[in-house]
Amino acid sequence: MKIGWITVPTPLPSGPMAVGVTDLGVCAAQYVPSAQAGAPRCADERRVAAVLGRFEEYFAGERRDLGLPLDLRLATGPHRVVLETLHRTVPYGETVTYGVLAARSGVFEEAADSPGLAARTVGQMMGANPLALLVPCHRVVAADGLGGFGGGLVGMDVKRWLLTLEGWLPPTLDWNGPL
Repeated sequence: MKIGWITVPTPLPSGPMAVGVTDLGVCAAQYVPSAQAGAPRCADERRVAAVLGRFEEYFAGERRDLGLPLDLRLATGPHRVVLETLHRTVPYGETVTYGVLAARSGVFEEAADSPGLAARTVGQMMGANPLALLVPCHRVVAADGLGGFGGGLVGMDVKRWLLTLEGWLPPTLDWNGPL
């Protein structure tokens, strides 16, 4: 699989994102573009323009779905099933708990008597989501609050920013997104 990378400017506390595209669609999106330093850039100007335009519209509050084709080949087995379930069933402005997503996905039926284990496993899967933002792991929350998000404190700031943009959290006084 040949991946071409696009650096996407964002208003997120983490800065720009790195978005990887293949001939099938977007296969990767990362909040830390420096991880792709030296990687091949996407040479298809049409794809670059589509990715940059859709992300710009989303961050401006003008788009609720990025509407880009996804290439899920970097996720396999139960991880892919959980990511597909999240993408298909949790729309903009809504959230789901780790445990509910585990149950909804159907891949944890053997763990029915241990829902905490299934929820923790989903949490780990969200941390390994190759398509951050496009498969909206920021919409997966703990039963008792926001839960975690990769990247430590900056990661949690990203999760709060995205949930504020989508109207799930109220804006704070330092909100720098669209109104």
